[in-house]
Amino acid sequence: MFFTELVDLCAPDGAVASAPPPAVCIYRRDAPSALEAYAYEPVLCMVLQGAKTMRSGDQSVEIGAGDALIVSQHLPVISRITQASLQRPYLAIVLSLNLVTLRELYAQLDGLRDSERQEGAISCSQSDPSWVEPLHRYLDMSGDLAAMSVLGPQVLREIHFRLLTSSTGASLRNLMATDGSASRISRSIAVMREQLAAPLKVPDIAEQIGMSNSAFHSHFKKVTGTTPLQFQKDLRLITAMELLEHSRRSVASVAYKVGYESPTHFSRDYKRKFGYNPSASRSLGDTYPMSMSALKTDTIA
Repeated sequence: MFFTELVDLCAPDGAVASAPPPAVCIYRRDAPSALEAYAYEPVLCMVLQGAKTMRSGDQSVEIGAGDALIVSQHLPVISRITQASLQRPYLAIVLSLNLVTLRELYAQLDGLRDSERQEGAISCSQSDPSWVEPLHRYLDMSGDLAAMSVLGPQVLREIHFRLLTSSTGASLRNLMATDGSASRISRSIAVMREQLAAPLKVPDIAEQIGMSNSAFHSHFKKVTGTTPLQFQKDLRLITAMELLEHSRRSVASVAYKVGYESPTHFSRDYKRKFGYNPSASRSLGDTYPMSMSALKTDTIA
């Protein structure tokens, strides 16, 4: 019902809307892309046109028009736009999820549990009208400053509520359950992000989140699709890519900054992951995608 209207709101006359509301990014691509690396924060992505694939470790999804993607954890991912053209570009709405709001809502919804918990941090399903309708209202008020100021926060909270209670939100409900493995793995990821440059001490992290080493490895793989060591390496390399593209640091300085002891080892890992040397990143900075943290302030077009 709201699908055509959403396309018109997000890309009037074929161009990306210039001022999406807070926490929203409108993403448009006019041609299929190569494989691209991102550091995702928790997001909802609704594809309006075109299609893409996404992978984190051994977890992968294909997303087409009308599908909704939930990324419930901070994840390094690889993605590729597979269907896009000038006549019919890839077009998606990306909403940055507020975990504080989700936790507050979950605490008020006593008994909101799933009989089978979904541990994977990436999930894809058909968009649910229960949250598409308030999302449409939220986008529609983006040109009305008074409405956005007064009603915007309430509608954004409603979107989180509808998403959390919908069939789309199973992975979010799992994350909100404080006694669940997804919540514990989320805490471990927070530690790894805060201590990105430090050597990975799996036993210490497992102890902090109340798991044995074997249980930590098992649940970490189920949630992220990869091992803690590979997760750290991927996160280091994507962080390094962003530093190289958006700062004047030398390659060696960036290598040390993200935790590598050898710039040579760093350059070898970097080329293996991205297909080019670290020094080439600066020339690609204007065309290579930003991390999903850009959702807080920027529109990706």
